[in-house]
Amino acid sequence: MSVGEPSVYLNGEFRPLHAAAVSPLDRGFLFGDGVYEVIPVYHGLPFRLGEHLQRLHDSLAAVRISDPHERDAWAGLVTEVIRRNGGGDLSLYLQVTRGTGPDRDHFFPKDTPPTVFLMASPLRPTAPEVLERGVAAVTRRDFRWGRCDVKAITLLPNVLLRQEAREAGCSEAILVRADGQVHEGAASNLFAVIRGALVTPPKDRFILPGITRDLVLELARGDGLAVAERPIDQAELAAASEIWITSSTRELLPVTRLDDHAVGDGRPGPLWHHVDGLIQDHKRRWLAGVGTTADEGRPA
Repeated sequence: MSVGEPSVYLNGEFRPLHAAAVSPLDRGFLFGDGVYEVIPVYHGLPFRLGEHLQRLHDSLAAVRISDPHERDAWAGLVTEVIRRNGGGDLSLYLQVTRGTGPDRDHFFPKDTPPTVFLMASPLRPTAPEVLERGVAAVTRRDFRWGRCDVKAITLLPNVLLRQEAREAGCSEAILVRADGQVHEGAASNLFAVIRGALVTPPKDRFILPGITRDLVLELARGDGLAVAERPIDQAELAAASEIWITSSTRELLPVTRLDDHAVGDGRPGPLWHHVDGLIQDHKRRWLAGVGTTADEGRPA
């Protein structure tokens, strides 16, 4: 393995990244027939691992792929990938496809073991100057499929929508369904401060059940903040005093411009500062071993 080359796990073996390969008949390659997870790692410890593995299990069940490992075995694989890649702060990617069939056929192949792949890459924190000024977003028509609650590898619509956002000079596309309801970003969950309350769309088939989304709700409610899980329409979003997007690797980002208009006063708002502080304090306590989550791999 060359110096600095990642070590990855593929179908029972650890190997250097350049030596990892799957068959061109793998259904992930042919059909996008698989699911994935992205897990943040801080100081060599996977954050909210139990929640990520549960979401993986739920996605596998939804697309009728048998979960190839029990929870403890998954945790062991995650730990070993982290160790082999030097620990520290990482973004761990985990993918499971339906495996390799005998030919290209839409029907599920029989008795085909799933393809399991894990890799780690450096976790790059959001630059302080970005957090200080916030990010810009655009709204776009949501033309994705009807099962956005499944973390599927079929991400072409998301790729196209995020590319549109980038070409507009923005960090994210916030997606609006045909009925005018705003559900989430192309690669993020959505929060808005509306008339003093923190509002996020409810879990249904139109949003991914985000791990960071749930953490924000858990901490906000624990702090006594006014929180609502309910639909948000496009007009409400445009009038919101604060807008945030969340994801496992970007945590909590303030949106300070939407469709080329300032959100609030055009700066990260006071509630964002407060909740971001709650998240950072939660992570510090978790790393110190006194957190209240039930993550596998946390310090004793």
